Order: sequence, then C-alpha cells, then structure tokens
Amino acid sequence: MNKRTKGDLVLDVSVYVFLLLLGLMMLLPLANVFSKAVSAEWAITSGKVGIFPVDFQLDTMTEVISSSTFIRAFAVSVGVTLVGTLISILMTALTAYPLSKGNLPGMPFIMVLFIFTMLFSGGLIPNYLLMRQLHLIDNLWVLILPGMISVFNMLVIKSYYESLPEALEESARIDGAKTYTILFRIILPLSMPVIATIALFYAVGYWNDYFGPMIYINDTAKKTLQLYLQDVVMNASSANVLNKSIDDLMNMSPEGVRAATVVASTVPILFVYPFLQKYFIKGVLIGSVKG
Repeated sequence: MNKRTKGDLVLDVSVYVFLLLLGLMMLLPLANVFSKAVSAEWAITSGKVGIFPVDFQLDTMTEVISSSTFIRAFAVSVGVTLVGTLISILMTALTAYPLSKGNLPGMPFIMVLFIFTMLFSGGLIPNYLLMRQLHLIDNLWVLILPGMISVFNMLVIKSYYESLPEALEESARIDGAKTYTILFRIILPLSMPVIATIALFYAVGYWNDYFGPMIYINDTAKKTLQLYLQDVVMNASSANVLNKSIDDLMNMSPEGVRAATVVASTVPILFVYPFLQKYFIKGVLIGSVKG
C-alpha cells in the first residue's frame, strides 16, 4: 500500500474546500428565496433579507398554498407527473427489453431510428400541427404522450438489462416461463436500481415541464404549476393571480409572494429524492456501463 504524501493531503483538502465553496454558491440563492418566503413584508421591501429570515412569519406561505388557483394547478401537475411517470417507465422498460437481445431481427436499423430521434426533431410548428390534428390541444394527454419515451433513458435501461446474466432467463425458460413472466417477475425486480433512477428522471421532467404546457394548454383550468408560477412571477402584485382579495394581500410584498410560490412549487419534488437516493447512484453507474 502506497504511503500518502503531504502533497496528497494538500490536494484532498483543496478539493474538499473547492466542493464546499461550490455547494455554498448553489445553496445561497435557494436560502435567499426561502428566507424571503418566510420573512415579514417590511424586511423584504427594505432589502434586509439575506440568507436568514427576518421577523419569521408563515402568512405569505399560507396565503399562497391556500389559493384555489394554486391548489388546482398543483393537482394538475401532480396528476400529470404521476400518470406520465408510470406510463413512461413502463413503456421504456418494455421497449428496452427486446432491444437488449442481440438476436433481434433488424436490430441495427431499429437502433438507428431511435438514435436519429435523439439528434433531430420535427420542430415546434410541425409538432403543434400534429397535436392539433390529433385533437390533443388543451388536453392533458398532450403533456404525456409526446415525451412518453426518452431514448436516452431507454438506452440506460437497455445497458442494465445487458449486464444481467443470461443464465437467469435460460433457467426460467427451462422451467416453462414465458417472455412476459421473465420480464415482470425476474428482470424488472432485479432492475429496480435503474428503474427507480429513470423514474426519478421522468418525474422531475414532467414536474418541471414549462414549455409544453405553455404551447399546448390554453384552458386556465388545465394550467400546470409551472404556468401558474409564471403568472405569479410576472404579476405577483395582482390579487387575481392568487384569487385573493386586496385586503388579503395588504401585508404581503410581491417579492415575498413570488418566493413563497417558488418554495411551494419546489418542495414536493424534493420529497421524492430521499426515497430513491439509495438507488440513484447505483442505477446510473450500472446502467451506464455494461458489465
């Protein structure tokens, strides 16, 4: 075993200090937004709020999350995220399984078609015309179906499937198991690390999607949380945005309302990470490198 030198120790300390400073740089803006969300109106307007709250209060946050418009947009985003993630992970896993088999007829041509879609797209106007022809404008399915399968995510799951021993499937087939039985009872349970990781990717993508709803959704009742957040950021001083009376907003600054809305929109997706954290790194590393 090589003995560590003084230079190695200095390098390690330098790396840790750099990463610590980098992490703080990323956390400071988030801390400032959170502090404004729970600080008093006078402190925000006078510019006294930094990374710590001043005159702590939850009135602004309460008013924001109790708004009927916020609740409706929140429910729409939750529904789209849950349904979209379930459908996407199922279709991606089903697509990746046959492609992980080297004896699939026409395999090179099929892979070229998939890779092509990663590099080129039809463009905004053709996509919009297609969605309109399919009668999906102002339909929440338009936020799910076009991006139902991510080729990158499919390739990650495909690589993970290829890393599993062939003997597992061979022994199952000897016992009389069919293809779907092998997939759902053997392959998918063994693939939970990469499945959980890809599910997280899909969930974050659906939750943060802003461009799709902005283009395809015109009905106010079907606006997602991201569109609602845009309305608040652009016009937080208006009582109509929060569906509140002027009296309700008298003690809330527009900047505080924006910050509270950002916090309320961010916190839900953050709760997903602790449940999938143990799968996250393992799934990415194993799914990205075969063997």
